[in-house]
Amino acid sequence: MNIANKTVLITGGGSGIGFETAKLLSEKGNRILIIGRDGGKLARAAAALNNVSYLAIDITRQNEVDGLHKEILSRFSELSVVINNAAASFVYAHADGVNAFDKASQEMLTNYLSVIRLNETLLPVLKKQPEAAIVNVTSLVSIAPVTVIPTYSDTKAALHSYTLALRHELGKDTAVKVFELLPPLVNTDFSKEIGGEANGIPAADVAKALLQGITEDLEEIYVGQTKDFRTLYLSDPKTAFQTLNQTQVA
Repeated sequence: MNIANKTVLITGGGSGIGFETAKLLSEKGNRILIIGRDGGKLARAAAALNNVSYLAIDITRQNEVDGLHKEILSRFSELSVVINNAAASFVYAHADGVNAFDKASQEMLTNYLSVIRLNETLLPVLKKQPEAAIVNVTSLVSIAPVTVIPTYSDTKAALHSYTLALRHELGKDTAVKVFELLPPLVNTDFSKEIGGEANGIPAADVAKALLQGITEDLEEIYVGQTKDFRTLYLSDPKTAFQTLNQTQVA
C-alpha cells in the first residue's frame, strides 16, 4: 500500500509510538491528525512536526467520538488511514486484591471497545477513498499474557481476534486494508513501570517497522522479538509463557 500523501488519524499521537509514527508519516507528505486526552501534550507534539493537526478527544466517550466524526467530515473528509494506538494499562497481579474488575473495565473500554466504536464510526469515510487502511496496535502479549499486566494482555488478545474478523469482512467488498502491529516491550513513558526504559526497543524503530509493513502489505507486522516469540508459542506454549513471564517483556 502506498503510504504517502494521505490523510491519517493517529490515536494516542502525542508521544511514544504514535508520535514517532506521525513524524515519519508527515515526512512522506501525509496530512496527520493526532488525538488523545492531553491537549497540552498534543499541542507540543504538533508544534514539533510539520503538517500535523491535533484534537483533544477521549475516545472512551461517545459524545466526543461523535464530535470527532463531525470534525472529520468537515475538515478531514479525505481521511484514508486510521491508526488505533491509544491504550491504557495497570500493573498488578490477580492475587493482589486491588479491584481487578475496575482496572480491567477501564483497559477494555480504552484498548478494545473504543477501537471497535471508532472504526465503525469512521469506516463510511474510509470506504469512500480509493485506498484506505485501519491499523490496530496490539502487542506481543496478544500471543500470551504477562502476569504483571494481566488484563491489559487480555485486551490485546481481544483486539487481535477482532482484527482478524474485521480484515475478513472488509476484504470481501471494500478497498480498506486491515493491519495489525505487534511490538514487544517499547521504551516509552507508558512502559516505564514494567521496565521499558531499560529493556524496551525505541519507539522510532516500531514506527519504521509499521511503515515498512504497510508498504509491503504485511497484514501482521511483527517487530523485534515478537515473531520469534510467536514461533516458540506455536511449538511450545508452556515454555513460551514461562519464558515471557521470567523476562516480563510486553
